[in-house]
Amino acid sequence: MSVLAPVGSFESAVVAQSGTVEWLLRVVLNDLWGTGLDIVARGTGLDILASPFMQRAYLAAICVAIIGPLVGSFLVHREMAMIADTLAHSAFAGVAVGLFVNATFAVVVAPLLTALVVAAIAALLVQTLVDYVGAYRDTSLAIVLTGAFAVGSVLVTATDGGIAVGINAYLFGSLATVSRANAAILLALSLFVTVVVAVAYRPLVFVTFDEVGARAAGLNVSQYNQLLAVLTAVVVVGAMQIMGVILVAAMLVVPVAAATPVRGFKRAIAAGICVGLFATVTGVTLSYVYGIAAGGTIVLVAIGVYASSRVAALISQRLSRRNSTQNPTVSQPAGADSGDNE
Repeated sequence: MSVLAPVGSFESAVVAQSGTVEWLLRVVLNDLWGTGLDIVARGTGLDILASPFMQRAYLAAICVAIIGPLVGSFLVHREMAMIADTLAHSAFAGVAVGLFVNATFAVVVAPLLTALVVAAIAALLVQTLVDYVGAYRDTSLAIVLTGAFAVGSVLVTATDGGIAVGINAYLFGSLATVSRANAAILLALSLFVTVVVAVAYRPLVFVTFDEVGARAAGLNVSQYNQLLAVLTAVVVVGAMQIMGVILVAAMLVVPVAAATPVRGFKRAIAAGICVGLFATVTGVTLSYVYGIAAGGTIVLVAIGVYASSRVAALISQRLSRRNSTQNPTVSQPAGADSGDNE
């Protein structure tokens, strides 16, 4: 009896916790988010907003649009954009691990969770190679990228291609992968990333723009580099549901690039999030209406916004130059400038 009692209490605790999680999911996904979109759907006549399937897809799109540029802004300004692609391939290996375990053993493992673990390990491995092994950053990225993709490809073929069909949705992105549980995981990951960036914002900015000065000020630069790498892994795993492993890096780079004309780092982050929101919501809608890939559609919309911002910036520069040529600054009385220079 003394042996069975702890087991029974443990099972009761697990059941209680699962019941609490289910209650939170019902409140957040159904009562708050779902009910809100139902009201909007009735008011606007947009039936697409009343579909539980699309409600989850839009929630995932908004989460990705926020955390992608939020973390990507630090990566782009540090010229570390390629780490997103490396961690995406690592996440592919993690998905393959989860699907392989599910297909081989009598165990049910969420592929997103295994992808998160593998991507986080890969992020720390990249930074370890840079800090302690002495490998150049691009070399360490290439080693981890190819190694992770090799592991994933071996696991896919180890079951005679049995998991190849299941992994295609993660490779190219699919709205069908945004289940109720996956939407909840993505929401939790998004809250985690947002809170961490908000708490560590100042040192992250310091390390991003002046790493030498940050070291001189006593900051543990290596620790913040590892933190940024892990946050990137979290974003990659969360975004690959609708973006796919192949295109997930775009949401950390393209919206940030489109917002580069905006002055001020905080304003640029906000502008990048706005670009991400427009791209993801528009892309998800077009994907549902026309039955096309969500990830590719989102990336094309984001690139369109980037191209438009570049053209607008170029036109603005030319107009300002033309105006300065046609309307030169009124000169001061003779001798005023020379007196100042002296």
